[in-house]
Amino acid sequence: MRYSPKCTNHVFVELLDSHRRERKMEESVKAKHLGSIFGLNRLLEIEKRLVRRQMAHLGNPPITMVIGNGSTVCPAEGKSVGRVIIRDRKTLLQFVVHPELHFGDAYSEGKVEVEGNLIKVLESAFRCISKSPKRGLVNAYRTKIISRPRLNTLSGSKDNIHDHYDIGNDFYRLWLDKKMQYTCAYFPAPSATLEEAQIAKMDHVCKKLMLKPGETVVEAGCGWGTLALHMARHYGVKVKAYNISHQQIVWARERAKEEGLDSRVEYIEDDYRNISDRFDVFVSIGMLEHVGAQYYRELGRVIRRSLKEDGIGLIHSIGRNRAEPMNPWIERRIFPGAYPPSLREMMEIFEPSGFSILDVENLRLHYAKTLEHWLERFELAKDQIGTMFDQKFIRSWRLYLAGSIAAFSAGDLQLFQVVFAHPNKNDLPWTRAHLYAEIGR
Repeated sequence: MRYSPKCTNHVFVELLDSHRRERKMEESVKAKHLGSIFGLNRLLEIEKRLVRRQMAHLGNPPITMVIGNGSTVCPAEGKSVGRVIIRDRKTLLQFVVHPELHFGDAYSEGKVEVEGNLIKVLESAFRCISKSPKRGLVNAYRTKIISRPRLNTLSGSKDNIHDHYDIGNDFYRLWLDKKMQYTCAYFPAPSATLEEAQIAKMDHVCKKLMLKPGETVVEAGCGWGTLALHMARHYGVKVKAYNISHQQIVWARERAKEEGLDSRVEYIEDDYRNISDRFDVFVSIGMLEHVGAQYYRELGRVIRRSLKEDGIGLIHSIGRNRAEPMNPWIERRIFPGAYPPSLREMMEIFEPSGFSILDVENLRLHYAKTLEHWLERFELAKDQIGTMFDQKFIRSWRLYLAGSIAAFSAGDLQLFQVVFAHPNKNDLPWTRAHLYAEIGR
């Protein structure tokens, strides 16, 4: 077949038009590709900017932040103590909105990983956060609007305690000391074992209270009942111990019966607000954190009506240097209703009820060491714990224990022991020598 010049020209025009369309399509694809690159780069820069701003709000801790796509934000100054890897954009945005709450959730779910020593990373963060001038107002707003703590009413307290202490005695047996004490130990020397330090804590408390045979003691919040048994066995007193954790009370009653002390120690499953009778001694170890500052005056009235005029009391509690909200992740996921008070806030227990403060001691570093022992034992038992709970639970409790070590080491948390009495009590030791005297068993 022969083509005329007209036909040939027509074909050429069609080919040329086709080529032009292809060029336009290629240019359009290239433009879209370049646009997506520029858009992605802009998005990455925005993410980095958000992280930098949040880190500045947190006081610029010496931590390297790695965003899921591999972008890295290095510390503003100084050497990095570790790397925090945020797996995805949703987790990043949650971290920016409320880091104190969402970091814990994301770590528990494996959406955040920490490379390096977890305790050191958290401690460095706490030290910087405590110095951040913006922290107080922002946290107060977040606590009021986003993460309000649960109240410790009569019914609320029981629910709050149940959520933490009634998750299983078998779980706590895996990593506490043999006598099941879940409060700060007292280390006569840093090399002391956890068992030795917990016995020393009980003696330290008993000597501060100057216990005498035949005296009556009321204990508010007795845990698994070890202190009550110790006081009865070694100091010859009779004890009524109150607790609203059902599993702890059952455990304590069985131990008292096994050790032949059930005639001298009575465990009562009830709230501290329902304490009745009058006693020579009032003691509370690790309960005040679960009372709530708004109920301190009521606690003071309970102590006043139950403590004899020549009686003496001691409250042992986690505290703070200044009043501020509880870490919302700890309050929501681990210790519902918890609140560690400042010493000034604790005075709401004593001052309105007319008590005199006799002694205040801070055992902050003793609690950091206690927690080190607990975390070590927890990690050794993690396979057994894994058969009871899931991996999210293990990561949550690892973070809780490691974070607590970091908070006490950084000075964010304190451990106060406050001894008090009615103002007319004058039969008091002249020195502190009795606290360090050897005890004959």
